[in-house]
Amino acid sequence: MKILKIILLMCALSVLGFVNVAHAKEMAGLEFKESASLAGADKELKLNGLAVRYKFFFKIYVAALYVEQTSQNASVLIKHAGAKRMLMHFVYDEVPVEKLVSGWLDGFEENTSAEEFKLLKPRIDKFNAMFETLHEGDVVLLDYLPGKGTRVTVKGVEKGSIEGEDFNQALLKIWIGDEPVTEDLKEGLLGID
Repeated sequence: MKILKIILLMCALSVLGFVNVAHAKEMAGLEFKESASLAGADKELKLNGLAVRYKFFFKIYVAALYVEQTSQNASVLIKHAGAKRMLMHFVYDEVPVEKLVSGWLDGFEENTSAEEFKLLKPRIDKFNAMFETLHEGDVVLLDYLPGKGTRVTVKGVEKGSIEGEDFNQALLKIWIGDEPVTEDLKEGLLGID
């Protein structure tokens, strides 16, 4: 009876805002907060979905997509002009920079027209130059801030920003576009179970 009273009191206090109960979702042994605040963004972002990137049965990274307004519609998320965050937490021993860059290039090429790719190529090259070989435990943040561009943070170090909403839309298509890295990854990031 005493435990029930304590639980009821905690629930009442959390509803009133006196107790901060942090909510998180778990995937591949990692916890991800259900919301994120971006420096420079007006609104708090919500977790849209989580997914594991597999390659030949190996877990490479866990991806988390944070957006202002959640949706299971990829084109709504891609076209939304608000702030966004793609978080990648690497769980594989080592991912060489050459493989990262090759993967980015394939993703951009498969999800844009030849004309779009040509227009984006200088910014894609700048983006690729921001990366290095990544290891288990490393985190990459790709934060889109309207009017400022896509801020790239690798292992806690801000590497710079890539201008243009068109760049961020093309980047998001790598995971949730018509030709995603994998369909399972896309469905997970869209929150489709």
